[in-house]
Amino acid sequence: MTSFESATVAIPNSAEKIFTFLSNFNNFGTLMPEQVSNWTSTEETCSFTINGLATIGMKIAEKVPHTLLRITSDGKVPFEFTLNVVLQSVSPASCTGKLVFEAELNPFIKKMVEKPLTNFVNMLAEKLQEIK
Repeated sequence: MTSFESATVAIPNSAEKIFTFLSNFNNFGTLMPEQVSNWTSTEETCSFTINGLATIGMKIAEKVPHTLLRITSDGKVPFEFTLNVVLQSVSPASCTGKLVFEAELNPFIKKMVEKPLTNFVNMLAEKLQEIK
């Protein structure tokens, strides 16, 4: 199992507010970097293209209120993966968050996607700080 983990970031919002925001993929579009195009979403699913890579589809697989959002690939991607958003309450008005991307990758695919995926999870973690 290959795992890419973002840095843990301090978020100036409650874990409940961040969890509620992230629990709806329609909100995720605002977090995507400029390298993402063709964004489409429903509350539970989304798909998008990362320029230079592939089209990615995801679905929400599990929600543990205010602490964990487990997102999985939709079966239409080159490899199966799980993206965990882990939140930890610090105070009523703040929390920390990190993203953990896990996948079974062969050595060739791993070498090809390691840098873009590491950058992607770190960028998403930083964007958590901007949720209003």
